[in-house]
Amino acid sequence: MFVLVVGYIFVELFGGLWSGSLALLADAGHMTSDAAALAIALFALRMARRAPTATRTYGFHRAEVLAAVLNGGALVAVALGILWEAWHRLAEPAPVAGPLMMGVAAGGLVVNLLGLAVLAGGRHQDMNLRGAWLHVLSDALGSVGALVAGALVWWKGWTWADPVASAAIALLVLHASWSLLNEALHVLMEGTPPHIDVDRVRAAVCETPGVHTVHDLHVWTITSGMVALSCHVVVDGTVEPHALLGTLASTLRVRYGIGHTTIQIEPLDFVEEGFHP
Repeated sequence: MFVLVVGYIFVELFGGLWSGSLALLADAGHMTSDAAALAIALFALRMARRAPTATRTYGFHRAEVLAAVLNGGALVAVALGILWEAWHRLAEPAPVAGPLMMGVAAGGLVVNLLGLAVLAGGRHQDMNLRGAWLHVLSDALGSVGALVAGALVWWKGWTWADPVASAAIALLVLHASWSLLNEALHVLMEGTPPHIDVDRVRAAVCETPGVHTVHDLHVWTITSGMVALSCHVVVDGTVEPHALLGTLASTLRVRYGIGHTTIQIEPLDFVEEGFHP
């Protein structure tokens, strides 16, 4: 997909310059950010596979989240640049060669649809891949917009359709990139995963036989699909600690999909005396 995108960047660039289409030039710029996004995503995937070290005990999984932040920021920059240029084009419309614009946009749409198919498999489980997929999706929308604008310019002579289509696409890109940035920054801030209700997790732990209370409960995301939990569980001594740990780990894994758990057992009499291990 990276090779296809890089190859078509030059087609759209020359096509935009030759036809005078801002939508095609914007799409070429967006495809350039797509190429960067795909390169970053590939690099992050390779980094994430590296084994943990003494100084990186969680490994390099967060590289995928950082890649999502970089891609989201790049999307915002591209969208703002398109909006700025579209504003100037609306004030001073320029002649556009509609048929050439449509032909180049159609080729770009084919490349982007192929990219969406290639990247679709992992976008729901991997934030990094979703960032790359969003880049390609927004670029596909750009190609559709350029096709529509080219048809209106060719059919009606509406040169303003070119910058209007570009601005509409830029707004869609901003919306998608904001969602990605918000999710990635939430992970970096150690926020609770959106699909997990901490109050329900706390209740499930407290309802387990032998558990008196739970405190210092934290749930966070290491990277896409890797949720971690740590807590201190106060026990009343009616259940053997090793059996209790197994029960709690199984409950958290089955009910909430939390596979990385760190649970500290604290005897009730120690806690009542003010001692916290």
